[in-house]
Amino acid sequence: MMRKMGLLAAGAVVGAVAMGAVVQVGQTGSATAASSETYRQLNLFGDVFERVRSDYVEEPSEKDLIEAAIDGMLTSLDPHSSYLDPKSFRDMQVQTRGEFGGLGIEVTQENDLIKVVTPIEDTPADKAGVRAGDVITHLDGEPIAGLSLREAVDQMRGPVNSPITLTVRREGVEKPLEIKIIRDIIQVRSVRDRAEDDVGYIRITQFNEQTADGLNDAFSELKKEIGKDKLKGYILDLRNNPGGLLDQAIAVSDDFLDKGEIVSTRGRKEDDVQRATARAGDKADGKPVIVLVNGASASASEIVAGALQDHRRATIVGTRSFGKGSVQTIIPLGRNGAIRLTTARYYTPSGRSIQAKGIEPDIEVVQELPEELKGSEEATGEANLRGHLSSEDGEEEKVSAASAYVPADAKDDKQLQYALDLLRGIQVNNRFPADPSQGIPN
Repeated sequence: MMRKMGLLAAGAVVGAVAMGAVVQVGQTGSATAASSETYRQLNLFGDVFERVRSDYVEEPSEKDLIEAAIDGMLTSLDPHSSYLDPKSFRDMQVQTRGEFGGLGIEVTQENDLIKVVTPIEDTPADKAGVRAGDVITHLDGEPIAGLSLREAVDQMRGPVNSPITLTVRREGVEKPLEIKIIRDIIQVRSVRDRAEDDVGYIRITQFNEQTADGLNDAFSELKKEIGKDKLKGYILDLRNNPGGLLDQAIAVSDDFLDKGEIVSTRGRKEDDVQRATARAGDKADGKPVIVLVNGASASASEIVAGALQDHRRATIVGTRSFGKGSVQTIIPLGRNGAIRLTTARYYTPSGRSIQAKGIEPDIEVVQELPEELKGSEEATGEANLRGHLSSEDGEEEKVSAASAYVPADAKDDKQLQYALDLLRGIQVNNRFPADPSQGIPN
């Protein structure tokens, strides 16, 4: 089993859940002895550091200087290598686990105050009566004004069974409310599913430690709700999924495959090659599968899409994906945090690298932009990142931000509706259904 992991690039704060890069702890590798010239350069670094420390116009933090120097060294390599200070490392671990001690609310910041986007169903906040739209003004009697969103989220998290009192303003209620909540384990649901009449719809928002179990639950629920005989197939929605744990991407791919290679990674050394293969058993019972991707489907998402596309197990619908074809390993530094280092490229079962190119859909379906967004497209994707690793064949593809747009209302979602029509036979395309006999040899 591979212990390295994929990286997801984007970050967003979603309430009490700080969403960001997803990585997995890796192992340190052997180091090659530095040359004497290297040590002379390190002396140069020491001389510059000493001059800054002693002569800068204001007294600098030596710790900050060293951390900035380390981060600068790593970020000069590529956009995905970086230094994680101890707090960032802890945050990353929380996100990777997909669970933490907290309240169970998604929040955002408005005018120096924290506003509840929504309480998460069946969590302490939900049970205590916190409502969407509530504005949190105090935590345990201390005003929240002046705190950043991250600082407020950190205060709301805490040990399981520990209490916290929120003071909230609620529209239509004259006096502030005080709500006492006991923290509990909060699990970040990375898999959501629903029955679209006779089609099973499964959305994976990221790949954390809960994802494979969440997918298994989704299969069980959909088969029970729709019925095996009525079920026409599955839609696996990986749009705007920035990636996550490599082992979870492998597990998700495995659930749709009966055999064959899922992904391989290759490091700098010729013999540093690792392969992951599927085990017998298709949890989708051979039903047709459509995978939705767009310009914000990256890393682990592309591993899943690439594996199912190469084996002709699924038809890929949407727009070209992000194009992140590298693997990062998290190397712990004890109490000093960790470094996130690009250590390998990954390849789909047919041996193709999608670095700076992305997964090209079998059927391209472009969303129609609302009027207010037309003309505001910006370049995005791996090929647009400064310092990115080049594609191996020199051919790179850029994608625009427009290709990552997904309408909030499912009925306006052109890609989803096209996928439903394909599964129901309303639309016909010679790329659907995918024929596993035409996939790569196993």
